[in-house]
Amino acid sequence: MCLGIPGQIVEVTDAANDLALVNVGGVRRVINIAFVIEEGRPASACIGEWVLVHVGFAMSRLDEQEAARTLALLRELGVAQGEMEDMAELREELRSAP
Repeated sequence: MCLGIPGQIVEVTDAANDLALVNVGGVRRVINIAFVIEEGRPASACIGEWVLVHVGFAMSRLDEQEAARTLALLRELGVAQGEMEDMAELREELRSAP
């Protein structure tokens, strides 16, 4: 399964190589934006846009509302994952108790 995470392009760091700085949940990293640059528009036109980031590439654009919904869902999944891990640990503790 592949997971794309919404991020917002905040700066073009190397237009010649289609590289930009993206903010993904407060973490900034350089990604390749070649897939989302429209022909005839400069790379700098992507600043402020929300993109779906996967393995260092912006795979597609999405609007801010969709990005917010996706980020909220990912947060909920993270909470649910943590709760499931806690339950699994408790189950193991109960199994090993005398």
